[in-house]
Amino acid sequence: MQDQCLSKYTKVVRILLILLLPLLLVLSTLSGDKNYGLLSVIFMIVAMVPFFLRFEKRRPEARELVVIAVMAALAALGRVAFAPIPNFKPTSAIIIITALAFGPEAGFLTGAIAAVASNLFFGQGPWTPWQMFCWGMIGFGAGILGKSGFLKGKLSLSIYGLLSGFAFGWVMNLWFIIGFVNPITWQAIIAAYLSSFWFDLTNALSTFIFLLVLTKPWLRKLDRIKVKFGLMK
Repeated sequence: MQDQCLSKYTKVVRILLILLLPLLLVLSTLSGDKNYGLLSVIFMIVAMVPFFLRFEKRRPEARELVVIAVMAALAALGRVAFAPIPNFKPTSAIIIITALAFGPEAGFLTGAIAAVASNLFFGQGPWTPWQMFCWGMIGFGAGILGKSGFLKGKLSLSIYGLLSGFAFGWVMNLWFIIGFVNPITWQAIIAAYLSSFWFDLTNALSTFIFLLVLTKPWLRKLDRIKVKFGLMK
C-alpha cells in the first residue's frame, strides 16, 4: 500500500514538473516580473524530487547510505583539493564510478550531495541546485548505461566521461544566460557558449583522465565492499 502511494506521488511530481515552469513563466509575464533566475532554481529543485523518491522507494539500509555519503565526501573533497586548477576536478569521475558500482539512484544522490557539500567551501547560491542536478544526472546516466552494459569498455567509458564534462558546462551555461544575460539573444547565447569552451574542455579532459586512472582499482574495491556487506541488492 505504501509503495502504491509513493508511486502515485512520484507520478504527480513528474506531472507538476512538466506543468510548473510554463505556468510560473506565464504568471511572471502577466505580473510584469521576469525573474527567470528564481524560476529556474525552483524548476531544478522540483526536477530532483522524483530521483530522491525513487531511491527512497527501495528502503535503503543505513550502511548503504554511509557508502553513498563517503563517496559524495570524496567527490566533494576532490573538487576542493583541485580548486587551484580551474575546472580540472575528479568530481564527475568519482560520481560515475559510484554509479557503476552501486546503480543509478546512488549515482544521482552522490552527485547531488557532492555539489552541496563542496559548495560549503566554494559558496552556496542559486547555482547550487543546477550543479546538484547536473552532477546527479551524470551519475544517474552512468548507472543506467552501466546496467545496460554500454560502459564496460574503456572506450565507451572514456567517451561518456568526455561528453559528461561538456554536458555539465553546457547546462551550467543556461544558468548563466538565464540569470545574468539581459536581453537574451542568439548572439549572447553563442557568445556565452564560445567563451566557456576551454573551461568545458578542461572539465571533460579531467573527467576522462581520472576515469582512466581511478576506475579499475576503485571499482575492484567497491565491488568487494558491495559483495561483503550485501549492498544495493
